[in-house]
Amino acid sequence: MNRSAAPALLALYDRELREGARPDGPDDTVERVGGVVRRTAPAHGWNGVVWSDLGAADADAAIAGQIPHYTALGLPFEWKLYGHDLPADLGPRLVAAGFTPGPEETLMAGETGRLTLDAELPDGVRAVPVTDEAGVDLVAAVHERAFGDDASWLRRQLLDRLTAAPDDVVAVLALAGDVPVSAARMELVPGTGFAGLWGGGTVPDWRGRGIYRALVAHRARVAADRGYRYLQVDASAQSRPILERLGLTPLTSTTPYVYETSGSISVTCQEEAAARGGGRGPAHA
Repeated sequence: MNRSAAPALLALYDRELREGARPDGPDDTVERVGGVVRRTAPAHGWNGVVWSDLGAADADAAIAGQIPHYTALGLPFEWKLYGHDLPADLGPRLVAAGFTPGPEETLMAGETGRLTLDAELPDGVRAVPVTDEAGVDLVAAVHERAFGDDASWLRRQLLDRLTAAPDDVVAVLALAGDVPVSAARMELVPGTGFAGLWGGGTVPDWRGRGIYRALVAHRARVAADRGYRYLQVDASAQSRPILERLGLTPLTSTTPYVYETSGSISVTCQEEAAARGGGRGPAHA
């Protein structure tokens, strides 16, 4: 993609995926409250602010207004801050209100028809779709080996998505023989031109063999076949060079600011955001 087109693509991303965010599942509610669009999913989903249109005069009140909403539900939540969001000091304002920033990543996107999609899996490794509970169990097992954290929430969430909207999620395993060595997901957003890459991870013994790159290309081909024009991902510093070589372009930075409520009943937002994102360091290599 021509870098001169990046501002227009970022504006489209903001309009379709952030300001125009849609529910992910039956327990997911998206609502606009003043200058904020927030998502609430008490069961297994993601909770937080996806978009805001704020100024210096109303930002602090808007931030404070979200806390009692999620606190009443006992849910930790995330304010997903993008580098171009206003006011320019929104990050420090969130910290002052009790939020903790997570690792900064890069929002990247590209046209599926212009990406380099010739990356292939190494000999002896094949990609298989995940469509049932047994496959989801393997995805969770790969996640735990790749990232070293509990994946029970991921198992529940992926099962929910495959049950409620199987056409909107693509999960894939890379198998060496019958042994799962990598896993990744893609979320297709109906009514938009975007498909999003999430949670790719490879077990330690199989890193450095091009599996991550091949699974990105695999999912991009699926997105193109299904008529999605754009692919987007939150990329770590480690995965960004791989994605750039495939043709994705950096659009802006993104940082999760997390508020931990007392008595939280779900997985922490940091864990979920990290697994949803495109980059978790060497687990992608």
